[in-house]
Amino acid sequence: MTYTVIARCARTGQLGIGIATYSLAVGGYCPAIQGGLGAVSTQAFVNLKLGSLALRLLEQGFAPAKVMAELSDDDANITYRQIGIVDGSGQTAVHTGDNTRPWSGHVTGDGFITMGNVLAGEGVVTAMAETFVANAAEDLDERLLRVLEAGRDAGGQQAADGTHLNERSAAVITHSHRHYAHMDLRVDAHDTAVEELRRVHSVYKPFEPYYQLRHDDPAQTPAQDVWARDNL
Repeated sequence: MTYTVIARCARTGQLGIGIATYSLAVGGYCPAIQGGLGAVSTQAFVNLKLGSLALRLLEQGFAPAKVMAELSDDDANITYRQIGIVDGSGQTAVHTGDNTRPWSGHVTGDGFITMGNVLAGEGVVTAMAETFVANAAEDLDERLLRVLEAGRDAGGQQAADGTHLNERSAAVITHSHRHYAHMDLRVDAHDTAVEELRRVHSVYKPFEPYYQLRHDDPAQTPAQDVWARDNL
């Protein structure tokens, strides 16, 4: 009961994941990203070790398709999993197991994957893919958030009896070529998590240069309220 976009920005080389689900605290267990190396999401009936295993295999030089084959060999319950991998050069691999709950499936494009399970239909991941392509000029975090909004607006998650399942957690995570996140925004428990994530993003985004300044030049970094007064 999750929909996800995994992507590499061709302009900046950033890797990122946007994800939303009826489950709680999704940003803490489905995504795995290492800047310059790869981005992975493991979902449906989640095997928590597969994300870190995939990154270790990418680090050894395995291509995404080979990584997926290794994950399949490692996991006796692979038919219950949904896994997407985008590496640092934009190569992709994706698996939607036969035992994931319907509707489940995926779309792949140039350097990105949209995928989901327990969805209202194929139109959810198609709308997500179209939105990602249509917003190439935006920062990756903004593109990912727009893709989640498109998935929500296309019907989002739906149980087998037709009941709509609201998004109770969501996350947008991006990495540049560093061993820590460029942006990591999460909503862990909220009745309308995608909307709340948009609100959090709108508050955080203007402060992005300030937090980078703290990292790069702490001696020249003013107090946060002073910086905001002079820059916002």
